[in-house]
Amino acid sequence: MRYVLILLGLLMAAFAVVQYNDPDALLWIVIYLIPAAWAFAAAFRPARVASVAGERLLWATVAAGVGAMVFYWPTVPGFWLKEVWWVEETAREGMGVMIGLAVLLVVLAGALLRKPAA
Repeated sequence: MRYVLILLGLLMAAFAVVQYNDPDALLWIVIYLIPAAWAFAAAFRPARVASVAGERLLWATVAAGVGAMVFYWPTVPGFWLKEVWWVEETAREGMGVMIGLAVLLVVLAGALLRKPAA
């Protein structure tokens, strides 16, 4: 699982790096670096992520990710088709938020699975 988390963290960091020339680059760099930070934290400090405080903060981050996904959900029909997202920036942004939320959910699943059975 550690290698998967490192790979996901690197992927999200790469997403952040390619935003440098975007007009709203700072917003998107932050949006992509948050899941990257969680993935790296889960890979290198899993006990902290699985702690009570870490888990609460992770749940809050996932909730914010769900809110961001709803806010940035692409309204363009067929946004998942290459012909659409290739030209429509809102479709790419929405899918980027979806990928970020997926990374957060993987981190959350890993944290929940690490907890000892009560």
